Amino acid sequence: MPAILPAANPSAGARYAAIRAQTRTLAAPLSAEDCALQSMPDASPVKWHLGHTTWFFETFVLERALPKFEPFRPEFRTLFNSYYVGVGPRHPRPERGLLSRPSLAEVLAYRESVDERMQQVLQERRLPELVELGLQHEQQHQELILTDVKHLLSRNPLRPSYSQNKPSASPATPPHAVRFLPFPEGVRQIGHEGDGFAFDNEAPRHRVYLRPYAVADRLVTNREYQEFIADGGYDRPELWLSEGWDVRQTLGWCAPLYWGDGGHFTLQGPRPLAPDEPVVHVSFFEAEAYARWAGARLPGEAEWEIAAEAAPRSGNFLESARLHPAPGAPQFFGDAWEWTTSTYGPYPGFRVAEGAVGEYNGKFMVNQYVLRGGSCATPVSHIRHTYRNFFPAAARWQFSGIRLARDL
Repeated sequence: MPAILPAANPSAGARYAAIRAQTRTLAAPLSAEDCALQSMPDASPVKWHLGHTTWFFETFVLERALPKFEPFRPEFRTLFNSYYVGVGPRHPRPERGLLSRPSLAEVLAYRESVDERMQQVLQERRLPELVELGLQHEQQHQELILTDVKHLLSRNPLRPSYSQNKPSASPATPPHAVRFLPFPEGVRQIGHEGDGFAFDNEAPRHRVYLRPYAVADRLVTNREYQEFIADGGYDRPELWLSEGWDVRQTLGWCAPLYWGDGGHFTLQGPRPLAPDEPVVHVSFFEAEAYARWAGARLPGEAEWEIAAEAAPRSGNFLESARLHPAPGAPQFFGDAWEWTTSTYGPYPGFRVAEGAVGEYNGKFMVNQYVLRGGSCATPVSHIRHTYRNFFPAAARWQFSGIRLARDL
């Protein structure tokens, strides 16, 4: 289970309302038709995100906290269950876009009903650890709403915009030449420890041994990635892992996702490619091939965490409303999730929590790689230096980018 927040939290109701309102704000620019569509099996319709995050509070909080609990609609227990086998049947993930019913209006009414009952629970300060988990879960889905909508709109030949908030232009001077920050050999500690919230996969805190290494002080830019492409990076099998080369050939990759015709697709619609912005929407395979081409490597997650431990949690996040990476910032947080060479697995001493809520993270610890740092679509209050995101090696629709590392 995640760490438990103190039960006596007088602002819990306001915080709950603010996070839930943020999700509605993200859906506001979209039509009912936009909210119903699913562009690929890995993505979900916005209407489903709105329902699923509400289902989480209804199922894991209200059902336990209210003596006379009644579900908003019993069918929603199946329709909006994602992967919790212990809760019961689930609607198939690739078929979420077929759910023309319930309507968007009914899903929004579902949210209002659950929110009203949740405020009662929050006033009584009951099940605070599950409420906090639900809020952090909602923030994860806020980012997924944006990345899923971006993929959806990119498939529309009209190339529509989600947001009219145009990102500012790149600065007149390019980012500084990359500098590598050195870190000494030694035994260090990583993982969450303390009273604040963390997901169960961030614990327990434990010791690791690190050889001397260095990490880049900024992310790889579009300009630098274009040099990789121009040097035949996508046509040189010696740069690629075997599985990555097979995927690249099968899917015909020749550039990051959304690149084409001299520009790229963004949440603001098609835009010219800004050379000094961090490159995003690359897979682990592409990031690893680029690092090899650059005479470097990707950092391990322990190396990344030690490097970022003392760094300020500042950067370009969801709250900036830019919804796109910003150029030139030397920071460890925001803009783009950063691939590491670490496979997603349990820390020493990790234990899966009992019950369905234990399915949150542990059962996905196979065939995935860890990403760190958050992105331009991540809420700033959601990120920390111990946070472990994870995706399959071929995933590209998230705001995933590249930070280099070297051995010393």
